[in-house]
Amino acid sequence: MLNATRKTVAALALLGAAQLVQAAVSDDEAKALGSTLTPFGAEKAGNKEGTIPEYSGGLTTPPPSYKKGSGVRPDPFADDKPLFTITAKNVDQYADKLSEGSKALFKKYPDYRMEVYPTRRSAAFPKTVLDATVKNATRCKTIENGLAIVPECRGGLPFPIPKTGDEVMWNHLLHFHGYFYDFRGKQYVVDSSGRVTMTDEFTAQQEWPYYLENVGNPEVYYRVRSDKLMTRSVGVINTYYDYLNPVATGRRAWSYSPGQRRVRVAPDFTYDTPTDSSGGVETFDDIQLFSGKLDRFDFKLAGKKEVIMPYNAYQAQLTKADELLKPNFVNPAKMRWELHRAWVVESTLKPGKRHLYSKRVFYWDEDWGGGMVDVYDASAKIWRAKFGVSTPSYEIPAPQLLSSFTYDLINGQYCFVTHTADTGGYAVGQQRPSSYFTPDAMAGGGIR
Repeated sequence: MLNATRKTVAALALLGAAQLVQAAVSDDEAKALGSTLTPFGAEKAGNKEGTIPEYSGGLTTPPPSYKKGSGVRPDPFADDKPLFTITAKNVDQYADKLSEGSKALFKKYPDYRMEVYPTRRSAAFPKTVLDATVKNATRCKTIENGLAIVPECRGGLPFPIPKTGDEVMWNHLLHFHGYFYDFRGKQYVVDSSGRVTMTDEFTAQQEWPYYLENVGNPEVYYRVRSDKLMTRSVGVINTYYDYLNPVATGRRAWSYSPGQRRVRVAPDFTYDTPTDSSGGVETFDDIQLFSGKLDRFDFKLAGKKEVIMPYNAYQAQLTKADELLKPNFVNPAKMRWELHRAWVVESTLKPGKRHLYSKRVFYWDEDWGGGMVDVYDASAKIWRAKFGVSTPSYEIPAPQLLSSFTYDLINGQYCFVTHTADTGGYAVGQQRPSSYFTPDAMAGGGIR
């Protein structure tokens, strides 16, 4: 009897360990990378209809009009013409290729339209990132029931052959944007009457230590410092770090107040706290379509689906705000939509957890160049539709998904986050010393 009890305990311990650690793929599975799959795990072949082309390496040559170091990326596909236009009259014809958020926009706004262009698989990566991604396939594992990953993961997409929703979400959190950026951006809210309000202007320095070898703390995968410029908030500085093991070390955030002349810990810079510059349309874990810890939702991998998403939307970043931001929705003539295969992850709020959202459905481009999110309220009604602005950085090269826009389908307003047409674009800056992102540096650099 005692031996049986011991065996039962041992079996339960093994089961618990299996739940805590998600194993990497086998060597045999990883052999598909670079053959039938790209090195980052996308299907190399196009679709059978020919509407999604074969992947051929992405876009790595800047157009002739590009000025090195400017941060402004001319549209490499400016001569493309739309293949077709989706309107409220013909939306049913394309319903199987649209997100629920997209379909809701057609229902709410009869004059809404999508201009759909040829699919360009433009996402590209440096060789070092591709090599690290292939290595990660067999060395990266999730721990803490999917909430964290092992520190052996470095320098590439962690799970090029994902098996779970958590792994796909970690791919989003860690996919390659670039190494560091310095930029000046603006944020806008457009209310239900069509009035456009600039709600924020700021400079920011972003770094991804996960992709940098010479960093002090390899457990930090992302850090950002943002300095406010608008009159009512000038001098405010915000900084936060995200970690590979957020169970052990959660997001660390600080805010410097020039009025109080001190730095305070900012625990509210997380989860469903509304961001102050989005008019309540976006939460902190909506930033870059999703950011932060995975612990409040269950993430289920629903598979892949062909969907029409914003892609290669350079015109949206090159167009001035007064021409881009129209009543009810972003100017359709300045938005580019394409058909891509996407990983679909359904997230539902865990029992006993609190959040403004009851459910979110994520659509992540298989090449990691685009993304969308359907957001549902507590009554399971679709509430918000979020879209990333895909503008691959061909000069690095890197997919780039750093701007986004979110529609509130209930109150009729929307926000556009991180617009740079008036401010010089996304410049590839320089690596900052780790001390730059500390509370002491914030206090020293703040306006007094």
